[in-house]
Amino acid sequence: MAGNGSNSEFSFGNGPASYGLTKISTNKKGGNGICHDDSATPVKAQTIDELHSLQRKRSAPTTPIKAPTSPGGFANAISEEERHIQQLQSISASLASLTRETGPKVVRGDPATARKPDTPKVAHVVHTQPHFTPTIAVSDSALKFTHVLYNLSPAELYEQAIKYEKGSFITSSGALATLSGAKTGRSPRDKRVVKDDATEAELWWGKGSPNIEMDEHTFLTNRERAVDYLNSLDKVFVNDQFLNWDPENRIKVRIVSARAYHSLFMHNMCIRPTPEELEDFGTPDFTIYNAGQFPCNRYTHYMTSSTSIDINLARREMVILGTQYAGEMKKGLFGVMHYLMPMRGILSLHSGCNMGKDGDVALFFGLSGTGKTTLSTDHNRYLIGDDEHCWSDKGVSNIEGGCYAKCIDLSREKEPDIWNAIKFGTVLENVVFDEHTRDVDYTDKSVTENTRAAYPIEYIPNAKIPCVGPQPKNVILLACDAFGVLPPVSKLNLAQTMYHFISGYTALVAGTEDGVKEPRATFSACFGAAFIMLHPTKYAAMLAEKMQKNGASGWLVNTGWSGGSYGSGSRIKLAYTRKIIDAIHSGSLLNAEYKKTEVFGLEIPTAVEGVPSEILDPVNTWADKNAYKETLLKLADLFKNNFETFTNYKIGKDSRLTEEILAAGPNF
Repeated sequence: MAGNGSNSEFSFGNGPASYGLTKISTNKKGGNGICHDDSATPVKAQTIDELHSLQRKRSAPTTPIKAPTSPGGFANAISEEERHIQQLQSISASLASLTRETGPKVVRGDPATARKPDTPKVAHVVHTQPHFTPTIAVSDSALKFTHVLYNLSPAELYEQAIKYEKGSFITSSGALATLSGAKTGRSPRDKRVVKDDATEAELWWGKGSPNIEMDEHTFLTNRERAVDYLNSLDKVFVNDQFLNWDPENRIKVRIVSARAYHSLFMHNMCIRPTPEELEDFGTPDFTIYNAGQFPCNRYTHYMTSSTSIDINLARREMVILGTQYAGEMKKGLFGVMHYLMPMRGILSLHSGCNMGKDGDVALFFGLSGTGKTTLSTDHNRYLIGDDEHCWSDKGVSNIEGGCYAKCIDLSREKEPDIWNAIKFGTVLENVVFDEHTRDVDYTDKSVTENTRAAYPIEYIPNAKIPCVGPQPKNVILLACDAFGVLPPVSKLNLAQTMYHFISGYTALVAGTEDGVKEPRATFSACFGAAFIMLHPTKYAAMLAEKMQKNGASGWLVNTGWSGGSYGSGSRIKLAYTRKIIDAIHSGSLLNAEYKKTEVFGLEIPTAVEGVPSEILDPVNTWADKNAYKETLLKLADLFKNNFETFTNYKIGKDSRLTEEILAAGPNF
């Protein structure tokens, strides 16, 4: 070792006694005496914080900022900094109390990693309401910052959920497992709509309607409660996204929530804007305030529990209190689309939709257990969507950007597409998993039977992106008839299609009572009564008009029992149902010979390729013909009793169409 100021080396790597160790040298030039490893290029950072900042590259818009192309967009020729300020001002306006002069001070970023409060870009807006005179101009919440986590990516939302939300875990497939709290399903009895002069005349109220009324004052009370709760938090999640893949009729939605789980769920379920679209998003058309972790005030008028899901169509707002179940947001927006789209002459539908390689589109309607998801998912056809659609003069479009699939008893063999879609980015609700391996047990119902997976639609291999298609060729109504008296397939005329569309029939198998199991008829108007806003006959009239205009055919397909009711007969084989659906798609079923059944007056084919002819007429499969006739009349009576709800509603200027629909029902 040299004793002067020149370089000195401890040579462990080059001499004869080398053991493969890295060469380490002490450089005394400049007098710093730093010992360093010169086997690799040193990083540019001088501190660990600088190193962490180098790890994350800043996102930037992919196009120059330009003039807005949609109403409510931001001003043109603005800088990126000004655009961020305008975004924050828009969010501040959304979060503004109705009784204070200004909106909250909002700043972008996670409070755990943000700069000190005096340095970030802050925005708030002066907010005036003509209906109120502010009594308190300043409050504690007005003195604090509300950090906005804006349109975070799935990776960022994973980090937020795992770090801050108890019950959030990464499963072995990469999906995020979450818990929705005490509520593991929707609360239809706690869902309310503001009844004002406009909605009193437009919406469906009364017997059979899903619309439970509330007044404007009660809505504003709950809105204030939700907004105050959200503003009291250190941070809120804000999603700006779209509904409807038809660009001319899409709706801009803003979701303000307190949980990363909710933000990721809506990231998956709504249509995700491109960076260019987000730059020009502007003011939303509809806003959700999800304060589901906070209960409503039971002393507030109309409240019957600690949960309330409130929609104000005039204000274009939805408030959620007392439930963390994410499906309330999805179905709440679906209800809103059931109001907004018909006002534009567009039919909103609770259906699956797929398209053949030749461009033939089919719509699938069906309640739970009818096979809607299974039959609309066909590897030989493109999936446009699995649940919510619009039918306009241009064709069909998916309302959503994702799928919300049931997971109970899920297996790779039965549902390979859903199984493979459960990966990084997917939200798994209320599932049970091994605490060590994180493998999900889809048969476990410990939390709930209503386990769900929410994932982007592009996770399905044969999804059609964008999710739009031409005019439908076939409208398929699915029923799982556990009474065993409906044919496997029937061709419907226009009036019959309207009748069975309004009825929305399927049958569920009741639980065991004294050792006896019996089927139970279930009717849901338009195959989605819980979500429709207008009277069912209005949707049915629009459906008939579009079918007639575009030459679409109507079909009733029974995926239930044959040869007897549940318990004595057997379920129609899925292979036979698929052959029937294939014949509908190909058009060959239109050319078949038909005969008419008794009571329901349904046209049934005498032959379908790949399906035993004897099962096409259900009477042939029953050994006891008297029992068949008795069961057939029982079901017909259930249809008739259900339809009495709709008989007093007149369609059009006279009652002619109403009479045609009634005549299309069972006749006995």
